Amino acid sequence: MLEYDEKRDYIRMDVDCKVTYKLIDSNDVKTGRCLSLSGSGVSFIADTSYDDGLAMEINVLPENSVTPPMTAFIEVVRSIPQEDSSFEIAGIIKSLK
Repeated sequence: MLEYDEKRDYIRMDVDCKVTYKLIDSNDVKTGRCLSLSGSGVSFIADTSYDDGLAMEINVLPENSVTPPMTAFIEVVRSIPQEDSSFEIAGIIKSLK
């Protein structure tokens, strides 16, 4: 039997739902797709790359009524180019709204 030692503080959940996001100092709200969520971080697909350290407000909008929406303030830690010219943005959750 294979053993797996989880090194993360929180379990990461794969998610596939809409997300809206904006830079803290902007009113320009954009839409993307949430990929994963944990107690300390989030990743989502965006149409633009963002620099590490930028502050954003995100809204995770689940597609079922069982899971409530979540608004959080994050700090960008990674922006990974994807094959379709989009970017996977990874962020640390700093606080919940």
